[in-house]
Amino acid sequence: MPDVKSCKMCKKLFNYLGGQPICPACQKKLEDKFQEVKTFIEEHDGASMDEVAKECEVPKNQIKKWIQEERLMIKEGSTGIVLNCENCGAPILTGRYCENCKRQVADGLDSLIKKPTVTAPKKKVKEKERMRFLEK
Repeated sequence: MPDVKSCKMCKKLFNYLGGQPICPACQKKLEDKFQEVKTFIEEHDGASMDEVAKECEVPKNQIKKWIQEERLMIKEGSTGIVLNCENCGAPILTGRYCENCKRQVADGLDSLIKKPTVTAPKKKVKEKERMRFLEK
């Protein structure tokens, strides 16, 4: 059953189904802003985070969140927006971690997962060795 919550942005009540606590109207506005930011970054190659935030009227933390969610990607060689891996500090284009740190985490998780063991096939029971039940 859906939960009723107050929208984080406009404070109106709405049926909350999951995800961000934002009503459908504000979610639409946020998605429109995302498209505006994406277009601006594509058209203004070297724009800084401050410039993008000011021109598109979007908070810098929202732009950073979209980059971390891998919805936006910084172009290779861009000097305007710089993002660093949260683990090692290496420069990255999108997400939260560099490829090397992602690989190390994946390898670590892979080693924790139990590998299935191969069991010997079941021995077939011959008809004369089967258990019999006596009927009354």
